[in-house]
Amino acid sequence: MAIKSSDLAKHVAVFRIIFGLVWTIDAIFKWQPSFAKGFMDMITSASQGQPSWLMPWFNFWVHLVGHNPHLIATLTAVIESLIAVALIIGLARRMTYISGFIFSLLVWSVAEGFGGPYSNSSTDIGAAVMYSLVFLALYGLDLMARPPKWAVDNYISKRIPWWPKVAEH
Repeated sequence: MAIKSSDLAKHVAVFRIIFGLVWTIDAIFKWQPSFAKGFMDMITSASQGQPSWLMPWFNFWVHLVGHNPHLIATLTAVIESLIAVALIIGLARRMTYISGFIFSLLVWSVAEGFGGPYSNSSTDIGAAVMYSLVFLALYGLDLMARPPKWAVDNYISKRIPWWPKVAEH
């Protein structure tokens, strides 16, 4: 049974908004004082037990974050908040999906240590890599769902001629 384009657009919008609510919850946790206090420890512990060939990657991040962990933790909270808002209201969808994909991979590869270290007791590969896959899915689904529903981009595109390059595909 084929789904009509308008129905698909509504389903994609609902999916995007729900994913935005998930990011909102995640962002709220990042604004808690305990996140900033434990940020450096989180980055350092992610590097523990990693293979030697990955240590330059983790050493780079431990060194970078070590200069000002509070600033990097705050930037993380800001980025997650912006992603959440953009997903919920449908703002700059193309840019949001691409930057969310990259940011999720960065979180996975640094804070989650690629989901490792991998051993017989490993149970998963980390959550952030799944977030990146959801961003890819939204990107593809948004391409098929025309015209998009419940997106601020629709209103901006009517007033700013170049906006579809930011919002659309």
